[in-house]
Amino acid sequence: MTIFLKSPHLLISCAWLLHAAAWLLPVDRDGVTLAKGLPGWEAFRFASCAVMPCGAIMFSGFGAVLATISAVTTLLFIFGSPWVVLRGSPSLRRASAWAAAIAFIANAHWYVFSWPNGTDLMIGYFLWWLSFLLLTIGLFDLARQHVAGFKEGQAA
Repeated sequence: MTIFLKSPHLLISCAWLLHAAAWLLPVDRDGVTLAKGLPGWEAFRFASCAVMPCGAIMFSGFGAVLATISAVTTLLFIFGSPWVVLRGSPSLRRASAWAAAIAFIANAHWYVFSWPNGTDLMIGYFLWWLSFLLLTIGLFDLARQHVAGFKEGQAA
């Protein structure tokens, strides 16, 4: 049981679960889809408006860059992380862990630039953001365990 609790797969599974939950939970109070806020899937759509026309929603300059980064990191999380976990080499997992760490830092911009109104952010945002941190830790641990296992195999 303790092996399972220390398993990077548990951390990564938790990251995926949090990320999925964040798509359904309110992310920001300014939304009309849910009575209590903007759900994660709509927040992704909103961030995607930086590169795809979405009617009246427009980003410019630095805001467009940050929103685009946010949308891209979400797509990489959804489509890239399962592939990296299931098929990636230790070096790819390590590189992906660094990418997830950078995504975690970059996606903090929603909180940092909403200050002092950061209270408008809701549970969905924080679960989404935390999912990147859990993925980072899990991928680093997965890459480390594979390398450690390889070294033990060589010594035998």
